Amino acid sequence: MAQFLNTKETLVTEAIDGLLASSGGQLTRLDGYPHIKVIFRSDWDKSKVALVSGGGSGHEPAHAGFVGPGMLTAAVCGEVFASPSVEAVLAGILAVTGEAGCLLIVKNYTGDRLNFGLAAERARALGRKVEMVVVDDDIALPDLPQPRGVAGTLFVHKIAGALAESSADLDTVTKAATSTIEKVVSIGMSLDTCTVPGSPKEDRIAPGKAELGLGIHGEPGVQQVEFSNAVSAMSTVVEKLKQRVGSGDCVALVNNLGSTTPLEMAVLTHALSETGIAHHIIGPAPMMTSLDMHGFSVSILPVDQDDLAALEAPVDLAAWPGVNSIDPIKVAPLPDGLTPIDPIPSNNPATRETITRLSELLINAEKNLNELDAKSGDGDTGSTLATAARALQSSLDRMPLADLTQLFPALGNELSQTMGGSSGVILAIFFNAAGDASASGASVPKSLVEGLNRVSQVGGAKVGDRTMIDALAPALAALPSGLAHAAEAAREGANNTANIRRAKAGRAAYVPEENLVGHNDPGAEAVALLFEGLAREIEG
Repeated sequence: MAQFLNTKETLVTEAIDGLLASSGGQLTRLDGYPHIKVIFRSDWDKSKVALVSGGGSGHEPAHAGFVGPGMLTAAVCGEVFASPSVEAVLAGILAVTGEAGCLLIVKNYTGDRLNFGLAAERARALGRKVEMVVVDDDIALPDLPQPRGVAGTLFVHKIAGALAESSADLDTVTKAATSTIEKVVSIGMSLDTCTVPGSPKEDRIAPGKAELGLGIHGEPGVQQVEFSNAVSAMSTVVEKLKQRVGSGDCVALVNNLGSTTPLEMAVLTHALSETGIAHHIIGPAPMMTSLDMHGFSVSILPVDQDDLAALEAPVDLAAWPGVNSIDPIKVAPLPDGLTPIDPIPSNNPATRETITRLSELLINAEKNLNELDAKSGDGDTGSTLATAARALQSSLDRMPLADLTQLFPALGNELSQTMGGSSGVILAIFFNAAGDASASGASVPKSLVEGLNRVSQVGGAKVGDRTMIDALAPALAALPSGLAHAAEAAREGANNTANIRRAKAGRAAYVPEENLVGHNDPGAEAVALLFEGLAREIEG
């Protein structure tokens, strides 16, 4: 997989220098490249307890992204997923440790324990006052004698950092860190493994599966489980966590493991909020990542008032999202005049059957229309139409099916609320204009033509611009001669769009010509499918 890198050998040092360059002078590094990669606070005066953490790179923004007042004093970085050397850790300790002493916060991996531990011994031999705590918050492998340290480490950084910033002594800071470690639990889930620069990607997670409890270095988890949706994924994670925490006040840290989109993380956060496991939340945000892993983790910390105060203490770090309470969602009523007026329901079995069958046709065409749209747009035309079709089916009981003058605007209002992008607006204009014409006594074909005219007037598209109008206009023109003729005209119009080299309206207008030729416009294709379906159902 292509990545925005230069060389594997310079990856970490270039990334560190990128962080330093954008820090506004708040961060400094030791002159020890490439073997010693230590980042520390530019304003540090050694009068307070220093907090030093670190480990392998690839977990950004951890650890260097949390160096600043109120959190870490220094971060010692290794190569990707590799512990820094004893010399690098010792250099970091010596650079920032004064009379108040230093606390090392280490994740429970053998390399980190050994290198940080030996560096601590050497620093003590040089007269420095150094303590070390080891974070082992991962509950994925319950029988593991040495649980891994994962995103729960960030709770330790923040609580210990708040105390150190307030000039607490080393013993107090160490006890608070130890207490946090004893309480915090974490577990993650991913749909895919990560891509380590310079190494082939491991494809061990099959489609339709998710891996529960995999490590932040891509280590296999406790099991692969069936994946259906975000709610089930979060429920699985929360059930594991609930077995290890009590019923008191808890803070949840919702961590993006790397490439999970903000939209997905928001959906997962909503699912978490519904479980009631926590009263406060940090995130969702990428905090302790695993390169580009498509997953998330949740860490839960039972807190008292002191813990919560330390977590809520403000820090000027872009990577730290802060703490918020989980409150009921606030909903305000629509402004006056915007609340839709519900139509008076009426039934017409033939109309109901026609709408139902056409909706099914769009739902079944979802995949094909998405694939077609991917060639000239963003690949969602099928999903947009299918979503609207499902909503339309569920609204039939409240539709005025026996009164076309009311049905047309009712369809427009329904589609404007359930279809995203410009499609819902276009169809709302179309059906509302058709309803106005029908209420004035126009026939169905003439009413639909009036709807089309209004769409062209407002949207500016016309035949030849490579939109749905290329199929809809000829179909409506042929409709007085029967649905079969209208279907043929729609199909011919849709197929003609494959030969239009330049779109002049819609999203395809932004797509290079070579991407368009040979592929029907998805909107025109949907219109053709609808008229062909109508012809089969009513005249076939």
